[in-house]
Amino acid sequence: MKVFAALTALASAETYFEETFSTLGDKWVTSEWKGPNGPAGTWTHTSGLWSSNEEEAKGIATTTDFNYHCISSKLDKPFSSKDKTLVLQFSVKHEKQEGSFCGGGYIKLLGSDLDQKNFGGDSPYKIMFGPDICGYDVSRVHVIFNFQGENLLKTEDIKLSYDDKNKLTHLYTLVVNPDNTYEVFLDKESKAKGSLHDEWKFPAKTKDDPSDSKPKDWVDTKMMDDPDDKEPEDWVKDEKVKDPEASKPEGWDDDEDGEWEAPMIDNPDFKGAWRAKRIDNPAYKGEWKAKQLDNPDFVKDVYGFDDIGSVGFELWTVNAGSIFDNIFVADDLDAAFKHADEHWAKIKEGEKDALEAYDKANKPPEPEGDDADAEDLDDEDGADADMDEEDL
Repeated sequence: MKVFAALTALASAETYFEETFSTLGDKWVTSEWKGPNGPAGTWTHTSGLWSSNEEEAKGIATTTDFNYHCISSKLDKPFSSKDKTLVLQFSVKHEKQEGSFCGGGYIKLLGSDLDQKNFGGDSPYKIMFGPDICGYDVSRVHVIFNFQGENLLKTEDIKLSYDDKNKLTHLYTLVVNPDNTYEVFLDKESKAKGSLHDEWKFPAKTKDDPSDSKPKDWVDTKMMDDPDDKEPEDWVKDEKVKDPEASKPEGWDDDEDGEWEAPMIDNPDFKGAWRAKRIDNPAYKGEWKAKQLDNPDFVKDVYGFDDIGSVGFELWTVNAGSIFDNIFVADDLDAAFKHADEHWAKIKEGEKDALEAYDKANKPPEPEGDDADAEDLDDEDGADADMDEEDL
């Protein structure tokens, strides 16, 4: 019965957009938009410098460091995500990582009225989703929703681990449900999930009563010093003491040298500043909160969009060489994972071995000739120097 139900769900799933880049075609339009930090970069259709399955691994790749790269495609038919599950999935390989990598790797869902030739950072979008990596400081998965003209970032980052940021092809999947919950998957493993209202700053269901204020006698100090705790009489607070073993030097003349004083040393009995024990405050009333009123700006269903008609990448890249592939937009997670098994999984199979073989074949050669002789000479000099020191 479970198998039958799964097959029925797949049969009824609706796919809104699919792209595996087996060929590039003419539906993808490169933008001429130039951002404030650099020119408009170009894209190429490639499987990259290395892969285990060249045909399956073909995608679109950024080509130029320190450039904007913007490209988009229109859907055959725009759709509404209201009252539906929305699944957005794609893969990306950050191939050229020398030391560290810095560049966006996110996709956008946009309206059908997108001006593709001028698609850029100011173009309004519905959802932005995918990795944002820049060295060690920035390492997260973006999930941004546009709500009433404002782009809302997740209040807490979805962090990427060290292995999540390697050179291999990774699959990113976002699921948003009609009950206003979400889940993010990385390589088909759950990375984060929860409530849209709890983890984005959508208007809350209630708001503080502006006429309510905290009473003057409200005690919100949870802990206090124990009034019965007293400093012991033998508590030593002197950090330094005169050295008891020091004595006046011979020949010291008080008249000429001044009155002799022993030098100060660390006090072995020093106990530090005394502090009373902390106890629960019996007068504590808890954190004060204003009375709550219904928020007229609250919207129960916050993610539904009427017009999703384009997909696109709008990126600023410090390091080029990111390859995007396997874009899939649908209303069913099982259908998305089935698509991943048919395409992304074939890229991943043997990909690590292909990378290791490429790295081995392109390893810088060992020094030869004069450089090698110089190194040998340095070693001999070092050995002679050691011998000379021993002889001395």
